[in-house]
Amino acid sequence: MEQVTLWIALVGGLLSFFSPCVVPILPAYVSHLTGGNIQEQKLRVDASHLVQRSLAFVFGFSMVFILMGASATFIGQLFTANRPFIEQLSGILIIIFGLQMLGIFQFSFLMKDKKWDHQLKQPTSWLSSILLGMAFGFGWTPCVGLTLSSILLLASSSNTLGHGMVMLTFYSLGMALPFLLLSFMMTRSVSIIRTINRYLGRLSVINGSIMILLGLLVFTGQMTKISAYFAQFSLFTF
Repeated sequence: MEQVTLWIALVGGLLSFFSPCVVPILPAYVSHLTGGNIQEQKLRVDASHLVQRSLAFVFGFSMVFILMGASATFIGQLFTANRPFIEQLSGILIIIFGLQMLGIFQFSFLMKDKKWDHQLKQPTSWLSSILLGMAFGFGWTPCVGLTLSSILLLASSSNTLGHGMVMLTFYSLGMALPFLLLSFMMTRSVSIIRTINRYLGRLSVINGSIMILLGLLVFTGQMTKISAYFAQFSLFTF
C-alpha cells in the first residue's frame, strides 16, 4: 500500500479536523494561541503573530504525528512474516472505529480523551507555540483519535519507514490546511465556524462510512491490489 494510502491519510486529516471535537473550540484555541480576542464577530490579532504562531503550532503537532507514523511502521516491520494477519487485524479494528463514529458501537474505552486545558499559559513565542502543538498531538479527543489510529494501522503495514512517515505528514497536512485557512478567515468573521458546525453531524457519518469501507478493503486485501494498480502511474516511491 503506497500512493493510495497517502491520499487516504490526507482525507483522514481533513475529516479529523472537521469533527465535533475540534471546530467548535477553534476560536478559543486560536485566540489563546495568538494572544488575540474576539471583538465584533472578528478575531482581533496581530497578523505577524497569527502567521508565526499558527505555523509553529502546526509544526508541533505534525512532529508528533510523523513520529507516531515512524513508530507504527517500525513495529509493523517487526511482524513482517505475519503481515497478512496484521493487515486483517488492522482492517477489523478500522471497521470497529468506523462503527464507533457512526454511533453503532459505544465502547467507553474508545471515548477517553485528554482535552486541551484552557488554563495553559498563553504562548509567548514560536517555541511555546510548537510545544502547545505537540500537546495537541499527544492527547486530543476521540474524534481525532479514531481516525488517527486508523491511519497509524495503515502505516504499520507500510513497506518502508519513510512511507509511514510520509503518510503521517499527509495526515498532518490534512489537519493543517483547514486550521490555517480558518484562522485567517476568522479575522474577517467568526460566523464561518457556526456555519461549519451545522454540518459536523453529517461529516461524522461520512467519516465513519469511509473508515468502514477502508477497513473492508484492508481486511480483504483489496487495498493492496488497488495501491498496486495506481502505483503503475506514479512517478514517486517511498
